[in-house]
Parts: sequence; structure tokens; C-alpha cells
Amino acid sequence: MGDLSKNQTFAVHGIAAVGSVALGTAFTYPLDTIKVLTQVGSSGGKELSAPQLVLRVLTLSGNSGLFNGFGWLALGRIFGVGARFGVYEILTAFYKDGREDNYVHASEALLAGMAAGAVETFISSPFELIKIRAQVASASYIPISTFALEKGARPPLIARLLNGCYPDKRSLNQYGGLMSTLTTKNTNMTGALLEYPWTMTGSGKPPSVCNVRMPPDVISLEGWSTLWRGLRSGIVRDSVFGGVFFSSWQFLHQAMLDWRAVGMNPPPRSDEEIGPLSPLAVSLAAGFSASVGAAASHGFDTARSRSQCTVLPKYVAMERKYLKWKQPGNRFERYTGIHPSDRNLLFRGIGLRMARSGFASFMIVGSYFFVVDRLASTLI
Repeated sequence: MGDLSKNQTFAVHGIAAVGSVALGTAFTYPLDTIKVLTQVGSSGGKELSAPQLVLRVLTLSGNSGLFNGFGWLALGRIFGVGARFGVYEILTAFYKDGREDNYVHASEALLAGMAAGAVETFISSPFELIKIRAQVASASYIPISTFALEKGARPPLIARLLNGCYPDKRSLNQYGGLMSTLTTKNTNMTGALLEYPWTMTGSGKPPSVCNVRMPPDVISLEGWSTLWRGLRSGIVRDSVFGGVFFSSWQFLHQAMLDWRAVGMNPPPRSDEEIGPLSPLAVSLAAGFSASVGAAASHGFDTARSRSQCTVLPKYVAMERKYLKWKQPGNRFERYTGIHPSDRNLLFRGIGLRMARSGFASFMIVGSYFFVVDRLASTLI
């Protein structure tokens, strides 16, 4: 009976955790879509407003465009948030070992949260990259003329590197016409031009992020390491967010306990004697802490989002490696993965991210307590 009770308790908490994360993600996903489009679509001189972005998404993709990539984010957050709280609980268990109560200092919660956030980055990074590219595709217009009509017209290199992408014949014919005046021993100038990687889109530029948004396309063109692109900025972002989130939550939780203990006679000797706080108070504290953590880490979130929306073919990455290409920027920017051109864009969409993180954390914690309470009372 004891093992059965433990298994039921574990199942209840697992179901509650998965359901609460999925609910919180679904409720706030449109805010996340607008936040990402604000980060990657704004230039240094002009910031796109939320109404403009909503109208563009609805015009190009309809209502479903606001939820493009939701499945990827929900799956990634289920594993990522689970790892964040799991690592945090494991680390704080060492802090609480040997103490009379389960008290954790805010500084200890800060360190444990930073470690938990770094672990979350490694798990959720591939899902986040696919999600962000799906969101960008929902607000992008891809003209049909940029694709060839005949599948057999694709050069072998393009078919191997970028599945489903066809070059613009008009641009390629223009290239061939410009180069036909040059004296060359290669009579098949057009065929040789087609095999040159930079002309795979027919424009001399890397393929659009809208054409490289599915895992097979990303892996074939950019390589497996692309799934963890922007890892430095992601680690700093999630470490800062996790540290601020858990330390602020612990501080507010302890403050509410102390406030509740005022006037108790006799004075409580430990937090257990005060009793648990209401789920609403805990949820509000979690939402406020998440908003503060989002504000503190938003600059790194912008840098990560913009780097994940850049298509970098693996042959270009290989050239940079052989040429010992040095990443631009100062030492801090190189260590944290911030590109110098993004310096004036780092705080774009900060209000949207604070609102999304706050509402999501409030709903995740609140719905978790609600589901656990309902399921536990049903089993009893």
C-alpha cells in the first residue's frame, strides 16, 4: 500500500506539473509571439508596435499565426521547467540538510536558481529555435516567384543542403548573362553557378529563415550545432532569470510568513508552526518574481532571439573556423553572446516579456496547486 500511495502521489504531481505548464504556455503564447517579432523585426531606427505586428500576423497567417510553433515551445517548457524546478529542489535540499526547519536563504536560492537556469537552457534550446523560426514565418511574406516550379530543376547541392528550397530562375539567368561576357574555359557557366552555395537562393544571400524552420532543414543546411545556437546568451539569460526568480520568490515567501506570524501567541519557533500560505498568495509572489527576473534578463533574451533567426550555413561556419574568425564586440559581449549591432535593441519588447513571464508563472503555480488539491482529494 505504501508503494501504491507513493506512485499515486508522484503521478498526481506529474500530471499537475505538465498540465499547468501547458496551460500557462498556451494562455501567454500570443504575447510571446509579439515579443519575438518585436525583437527580431525592429531596426535601430524604428520599433514595430504591438498593434502593427498583430495586424501583420493576422493578415498573413490568420488567427492561427499567433500560435505558430506553440507545440515546440510547450514541449520544450515541459522538460525545461521540470529540469529548472528539479535541479533547484535538489540543490536546496543540500542547503536545508541538518537545519531544524526548511528555511533557505535568498542568497542560497539565488545560486541554486542560477544553476537550475543553466541546465534548463541545454534542454529547451532546440525547441526554442524551431519555435522562434515558426513565429517569424507567421509574419513573413514569401513570394511564390522565388521558387522554381519543377522539382527536377534543383541542383544537387541545393537539394542536399536545403530540402524544399528552389532557386529563383530569373535571378540565376541574370547572373549567367552577366558572367557570359567573361572569357572562361568552363562552357557550363550556368551549371557551375548553380553549384555555388551562395546562389542557392538565386539572390546571392543565405536562405530566408522562413525556408529553414523545420528540424531536417536546419540540420541539413546549418548542422546539428545550430539547435544550440546562442547558447552563451541563453545560459546567461536563464541563469539570471532563475537566480532572480527563485531568490525573489523565497524573499517574498519568507516576508509573507513573517507577516503572518505577527501577533501569534506563543510566537512560532519555526515556519512549520506558522502554517502554509494560501495558493493565491504564493501564485502572486511567483508572478511578480518572474516579472522581475524577465526584466533583469531581457537583454540576453533579445540577443539570443536575434541570433537564432540568423541562417548560417555550415560551410560558412567552417570557413570562419579555418580563418580563425574573431567574434566582434568587446569582451563582455563576446562572453555573453551579444552582437555589437544589437546594442540599441536589447530592451525591445521588455514589457511584453515581463507580462508574459508574470502571467505564465502565476498561472503555472496557481493551476499546479489547484490540480494537486483536486486530484489529491479525489484519491483520498
